[in-house]
Amino acid sequence: MSTFQKQFNTSVKKELMKDLGIKNPLAVPTFTKIVVNIGVGESVQNKKAVDRVREQLEQMTGQKAMVTLARKSISSFKIRKGFPIGAKVTLRGKRMYDFLDKLIHVVLPRLRDFRGISEKSIDQHGNLNLGFTEQTIFPEIEYDKIDKLRGLEITIVTSTRSREHGVALFKKLQIPFIS
Repeated sequence: MSTFQKQFNTSVKKELMKDLGIKNPLAVPTFTKIVVNIGVGESVQNKKAVDRVREQLEQMTGQKAMVTLARKSISSFKIRKGFPIGAKVTLRGKRMYDFLDKLIHVVLPRLRDFRGISEKSIDQHGNLNLGFTEQTIFPEIEYDKIDKLRGLEITIVTSTRSREHGVALFKKLQIPFIS
């Protein structure tokens, strides 16, 4: 178990139980999974772009990435059903907590002109959705070895079903929100 996971299970869960008025420790909001996704728009012209993105995702997360395929054909974008259009990784367990620790303590402080995350990024189910304009904010990605700057999306899925509990969970982890 990572130190971040131990901290979450010992102190943060107890504080959340007290603050939210939850009596059952199993009802406390926790993290279910983290999904990291990169879409590759130029995969129509460049077939190797998806492979490069997959390798970068594997470097960022430490887990094998899955290539995502188009669900339907779109003629205006020259995409056919089953065509590779991106890559994603779903993190659970220890890797999820390690990635969340790295995101909070390493990646977010590296952002230029970072003032905090908007609370509007939390949906009605308490999940946090983040979008980044470039993958170089992760320390594993070397700027000299990338072919193109690409954006990525990170979705942190929680076990809660209300937005208020999700906000409380993320604030207890000291995720910087815009005030």
